Amino acid sequence: MAFENFPTAERSQQAAPTPPTGNWRNYLTGALIIALLGTWGYIIWDKNKTKEVIQQKDTVIATTSSQKDELQKELEDATMRYDMIKTSSANMVHSKDSVISKRDREINEKKSKIQQLLAKANASKEEIAQAKTLISELNGDIDNYKTKIETLEGEKIVLTQEKETVTKERDKVTKDLDSAQTVLKQKDNVIDIGSTLHASNFSILGINEKSNGNEKETTTAKRVDKLRISFDLDENRITQTGVKNIYICITAPDGTPIGAAIPARFTTRDGIEKLYTQKLDVNYTQGQRQTVSFDWKQGTLFTTGDYRIEIYNNGFKIGEALRTLKKGGLFS
Repeated sequence: MAFENFPTAERSQQAAPTPPTGNWRNYLTGALIIALLGTWGYIIWDKNKTKEVIQQKDTVIATTSSQKDELQKELEDATMRYDMIKTSSANMVHSKDSVISKRDREINEKKSKIQQLLAKANASKEEIAQAKTLISELNGDIDNYKTKIETLEGEKIVLTQEKETVTKERDKVTKDLDSAQTVLKQKDNVIDIGSTLHASNFSILGINEKSNGNEKETTTAKRVDKLRISFDLDENRITQTGVKNIYICITAPDGTPIGAAIPARFTTRDGIEKLYTQKLDVNYTQGQRQTVSFDWKQGTLFTTGDYRIEIYNNGFKIGEALRTLKKGGLFS
């Protein structure tokens, strides 16, 4: 009996080759490492980029702040120059002049706009540039304002010259002193001293009052009922128009100061309190010569000798004169 060779079940069940199980894990691990490296690279790049942006912003902020400080200083200088021009021209141009009033409003509006731009905490480059342009225009407006005032006045105002002198003195003092307030105080003092009035052309007459009301001039002490005192206040272009206090100090022949009916004193520029005989409130007009005249009676009889009359204004003695009264003869 012949036997045939058939494949056994064991042979037929030989499994097909199994795929390697470790390769896909390697691929996945590699992909994760690459992704991780990419992520860290992006984080490092983004951090450097952010730092660069912050540095650029800080630079822009610092530059903008510096520009704002410079523009603020220019605005303050322009404002000071404008205020000095207005002060020096006070009462010299009619207050209702439409051109001056209009330019005054335009300048104030432009100053307000500049201040609003500079006050912004995060002002843009465009806003800084706009403020710079407005300040340049403001300086031009101020120059035109000054020129218009001088044209209306018809001459170079003395106060403008004094302002320029004071400005030069201020600039010199600024180099030597740290305090700008000291400079302004000295400027105001110069203008204040320059505004002091001056008295001249004195006339002092002894007046005898008759029973019928007539008056007669006399130099005989016992016949003098009052002194008629007059003098001129010279023209002063610095002094502003308005009421000025004039103090009259009269000294008797024996050297005794004669006080007012109600004794009162004023303080001189030397800090000395001085008794005055009479106080006059004179309505002075800027740049004009004015005559002041008044009669003075004392409570007692006039005596022989020299009566000294001194005139004070702004703490300074601005003029003086003598009136000599005689004893008179037997039939005087």
